[in-house]
Amino acid sequence: MHKFISVVFLALFLLMPCTSRADDGKTAILVVSFGTSMPEARQAITNLVEAARKEFPKYEVRLAFTSNIIRRKIARESSGVILNPVQALAALNDEGFANVCVMPTHMIPGEEYDEIAGVVDAFGGLTGKYGFKTLELGTPFLNGVDDCEGMADVLLSRFKTQLKDEHTAIVLMGHGTPEHFANALYSQLQLALDTKAYGRFFVGTVEAAPKIEDVLARLKRHPEITRLVLSPLMIVAGDHAHNDLAGEDEPESWINILRKNGYNEISTYLVGLGLDKNIADKFTAKIHELMD
Repeated sequence: MHKFISVVFLALFLLMPCTSRADDGKTAILVVSFGTSMPEARQAITNLVEAARKEFPKYEVRLAFTSNIIRRKIARESSGVILNPVQALAALNDEGFANVCVMPTHMIPGEEYDEIAGVVDAFGGLTGKYGFKTLELGTPFLNGVDDCEGMADVLLSRFKTQLKDEHTAIVLMGHGTPEHFANALYSQLQLALDTKAYGRFFVGTVEAAPKIEDVLARLKRHPEITRLVLSPLMIVAGDHAHNDLAGEDEPESWINILRKNGYNEISTYLVGLGLDKNIADKFTAKIHELMD
C-alpha cells in the first residue's frame, strides 16, 4: 500500500504544474469504465456519462478508463486522451474539487472493481492539499440480490418483443471474473430470471462460469426452445460481443457452437446495456444512493 501511495504522489506531481486547496463547494462525479476500442460501441459509455450530467447538472462529470491498452489505442488512432482513474482523480484535486463520487460502469464487483477500490482507498488516505474532503466509491450494477432482481426486470423489458414467441430464448454473455467470489452474481441473476421467466433466459460468461457448455446443458433441458437471441450482458457491445459471441468467422464463437448443436434459428442483438434507458436510470439512482 505504501508503494502504491508513493505512485499516486508521483502522478500528482507529474500532472500538476501547481496545486491548490480544494473548495468545499466543488463536487465531481467520476465515471469509471473498462473502456472499449470500438468507436461505435463507445456510445454506450457516453450514454451513461450524459445521463449523469443530465441528472446532476450542478456537478462536474468526467470519464476515466481502466484499460491502459484501450487508452493507448485510442490515443494512437484518434489523438484523443482518456485518463486512467489515478490521473483523473489527481486532475480533479488540482482543480480544487473537494467532493468526488467515483461511479463504476462494471457489471460485478470483480477484479477490475477491486483495482478501482484500491485507487480510491489510496487517495482517501491522503490529507492536506492533496486530499479530498469526501471521496466515495459506488457499486457495480450487480452488487447483491436486490440488484439481480432489478436487472432481471430490465432484461424482461428489454426483450419483451422476442419473448412473445414461446419457442424463443435469450442467451446472454457476461464477461466473468475467474476465481473471484463476485462471479457468483451471474448465477444469482440466472436465479432471478428463472423466477420471473423460467426457461427463457440463459446466462453464461466468456471468461469464467457458467461457460457456453453450461448454457448448452441447460438449453437441452428445454426442447420447446428452438429459436435463440444472442446478446451481450455487458455495458458495451465491443470485441467480446462481435467476436466471442457472434463472430461468424470464429470457430469457437457462441453462435457457431450453438449451430453445431442443432440451433439453426439464431438472431443477434448486439447492443450494449449502456444504451438502455432503464440501465441509465439505475446508474443515476446508484449515484443518488452514493451521495445520500
